[in-house]
Amino acid sequence: MIDDSYKASPERYEDGMMNYRKCGNSGIKLPIVSLGFWWNFGGIDPYANSLAKVRYAFDHGITCFDLANNYGPPFGSAEETFGKIYNENFRPYRHEMIVTTKAGYNMWDGPYGIGSSRKMLMTSLDESLRRMRLDYVDIFYSHRYDPETPIEEAMQALVDIVHSGKAIYIGLSNYPIEKLEEAITYLEGEKVHPLIYQGKYNMMVRDVEHGHFDVLAKHKVGFTAFSPIAQGVLTSKYLKGVPSDSRIAKGHYLTTANIPPELIAKLEKLNEMAEGRNQTLAQMATAWLLAKQQITSVIIGPRTIEQLADSIESIRNIDFTDEEIKDIDKILL
Repeated sequence: MIDDSYKASPERYEDGMMNYRKCGNSGIKLPIVSLGFWWNFGGIDPYANSLAKVRYAFDHGITCFDLANNYGPPFGSAEETFGKIYNENFRPYRHEMIVTTKAGYNMWDGPYGIGSSRKMLMTSLDESLRRMRLDYVDIFYSHRYDPETPIEEAMQALVDIVHSGKAIYIGLSNYPIEKLEEAITYLEGEKVHPLIYQGKYNMMVRDVEHGHFDVLAKHKVGFTAFSPIAQGVLTSKYLKGVPSDSRIAKGHYLTTANIPPELIAKLEKLNEMAEGRNQTLAQMATAWLLAKQQITSVIIGPRTIEQLADSIESIRNIDFTDEEIKDIDKILL
């Protein structure tokens, strides 16, 4: 049922609402903040909360919505949530949206429900389109490098998916450097230039700085960062213990071992820096990424509207002095 009561804010593209960056060597610009559906949009989450966050994001200029086949929980439920929201609210705005999905990690039982075989990638995309009630996605990612599938098979599947019209662009995610180079070279040989690479990147996790950025710059591929606040670690929420509604308390990929006392001491210093910049620690962590010219967009996954608003506010100050950058490195490295 279409919700005729929702009308997107007429101010969503006004100057200062959101910034957009050119994505690699393409004609596409992405919002510097994208909305991710990994957690907090699944079948266990209240639908009304998910709807409110997507509306708020779009009304504030966020046009890119990042999903994957196994986002939830349970698997597939984030795409189902998005499909319901899209069908009832956003069909009139489809041409203004960049919708992404991915395949490669565990999705269904049996030998064909994981990896990057042609069967898995193509079947998964068909199922994702059904769940999201879409005819196509704007970006379809190979979610990870699969050592059990020849890279030629996986990349040719992506090429054929673009030719089928089920995806406009191709993206790659979680590839080791040498395989990333090989994958991009294959795609370029087939005249399907990859639009973007997605990698884990934040103040604490900087692996992509050691080679990935060089490969992406060489081939003029964009970069979008996920886990900008390290699943909530780079916020002030753990400075005084573990909140009952946090991912650590709920066992969502984090445990108390991920925040030992020595890390808490570092977070306290970072929090003092953020306060000196008139930002929250989460805002400073996101701004630290956006200050880098290699970054096209940062994916956020807010649990609440307040967290979403806090993340969007981070774009207001992405300027760091050389001294601030050195201080951050001194604290963390």
